[in-house]
Amino acid sequence: MAESHTRTWQRARVHAVEDVAENIRRIVLHPERPHPVRPGEHVDVRVPVDGGVLERSYSVVDASSQGTELALSVFRTPASRGGSIAMHALRPGDVLELTQPLQDFPLRVGAPSYVLLAGGIGITAVAAMAALLRRLGADYRLVYAARSRAAMAYAGELAALHGDRLETHLDAEGTALDVGALVAGVPDGAELYMCGPIRLMDAVRRAWAERGLDPTNLRYETFGSSGWFDAEPFTVRIPRLGVEARVGADESVLEALERRGVEMMSDCRRGECGLCQVRILDLHGRMDHRDVFYSDRQKAPDSRMCCCVSRAVTDGSGTDPGVRPGAVVTIDVP
Repeated sequence: MAESHTRTWQRARVHAVEDVAENIRRIVLHPERPHPVRPGEHVDVRVPVDGGVLERSYSVVDASSQGTELALSVFRTPASRGGSIAMHALRPGDVLELTQPLQDFPLRVGAPSYVLLAGGIGITAVAAMAALLRRLGADYRLVYAARSRAAMAYAGELAALHGDRLETHLDAEGTALDVGALVAGVPDGAELYMCGPIRLMDAVRRAWAERGLDPTNLRYETFGSSGWFDAEPFTVRIPRLGVEARVGADESVLEALERRGVEMMSDCRRGECGLCQVRILDLHGRMDHRDVFYSDRQKAPDSRMCCCVSRAVTDGSGTDPGVRPGAVVTIDVP
């Protein structure tokens, strides 16, 4: 789903901040080199943490017509090592670095109908799409699933804008999304765009394939912070290079290895393009594959991983002697 980008970094000043849902903060930025923003675009942001810098990708939830003002919505992750905490600490007047708007999730105008699916903070990637489809008079449904009403960002604004085209599902109120029913109700020829947790994405992809729908009509963007297991620290080793690195709960294998000076290939950093895939030589623990690049069949042998998002977790079998507690994954890199 991802494209290769030439990223141009620029400074941006924080104009305003506002809490829009439980643990979700809206951050409005004024970039020094404005550029119009298309639905589905994101920016990469450099976040200073503990004397270093993390790079994070955030969807642009809305922007002014010429991009002089753009808004991000950042979810503060429970096990954050500092990235989302640093973003939540921003105040008006602060300055940070970000890229120009980047497109990996384009909306194709002209389909007979659309289903837009957002899980939790995934609403940031599809809200602008829904607004454009409304302006164009297109046939669309906006499906928004979340844990609770308090966790839904922009719920009031979306309801006012989209009326009965908005369909909400809340776990806490017993109206959780039925993925099978959703996919069964997709009209022939419709395109489905989704962004959300990996479990939701996997369930939709399986149901889509089981119904035999055109795979090119299923389009998605993911975020690697969501997986099948809670993130925990673990160890990664590259014997050929004599490298061992500790991977924190809120950093990726890719970031940990880059911190150790290992040259790595990567592009999307969201588990979509597969450029950062590495070979797994040995595993003490189990893999939490958080990518959407591999199929379920390809993930099953635990022979390869996308190191920008996928992680290792403990399974109760213990670890190698002489290392800190946690899973250990031994890899080789291209």
